Amino acid sequence: MNPLVIISSGTKGIGRAAVERFMAGGFDVVTCARTASDLAALQHTLQAKYPNAKLFVKATDMAVKEEVEDFIGFIQSLGRPVEIIVNNAGIFIQGQIHEASPGTLEQMMETNLYSAYYLASGLVGGMIERKKGHIFTLCSTASIMAYPNGGAYCISKFALYGFTKVLREELKTKGIRVTAILPGATLTSSWEGVELPPERFIKAEDIAEAIWSAYHLSPGAVVEEILIRPQLGDIV
Repeated sequence: MNPLVIISSGTKGIGRAAVERFMAGGFDVVTCARTASDLAALQHTLQAKYPNAKLFVKATDMAVKEEVEDFIGFIQSLGRPVEIIVNNAGIFIQGQIHEASPGTLEQMMETNLYSAYYLASGLVGGMIERKKGHIFTLCSTASIMAYPNGGAYCISKFALYGFTKVLREELKTKGIRVTAILPGATLTSSWEGVELPPERFIKAEDIAEAIWSAYHLSPGAVVEEILIRPQLGDIV
């Protein structure tokens, strides 16, 4: 039986690239997204492309705790050990703190931080029992570098980076590896409408490959964080 990886928000961008990389590598994948039709299209395409791997999907809004809990229940109903969790769910709204619309911070925290907190805490018990597993969390260069229009997004990503640091300390003696991924500007839908050439961005596939490579270290080693920027530097 193939090992199982959980990837939140897997229909677009980095999430989709990670789903495809792990299916190509012989993993079965469970993923989610808010739109059921997007999940069905993804499943149809990738199941045909990778017939030796299985893709399980469930419509889920990762910003809603009850839906995350339902997603966890769906994963557990498969009756299979979870080898890897990739916390990928996230949202980006640009703007300064004093100009933000009411609810912006709450939306950022619920999607960018709480989704990872609830998913990891809901599934880590099985990893602890087996003393085996790897948790990746998609942070950002905004987790370590504030910028004028980062606002609530930077706040949520700083918090997410802190969550990953705490998780690493809690789980390092239990055989579970924890890695923070800190990408700079990546060519995803978040940058739609920006008039810059593709070479100014990181490819989503590069992030997926970094996750794949970090997982394949020997069990006695862990990459605690991976900072990836465009070759030509940050876009600010």
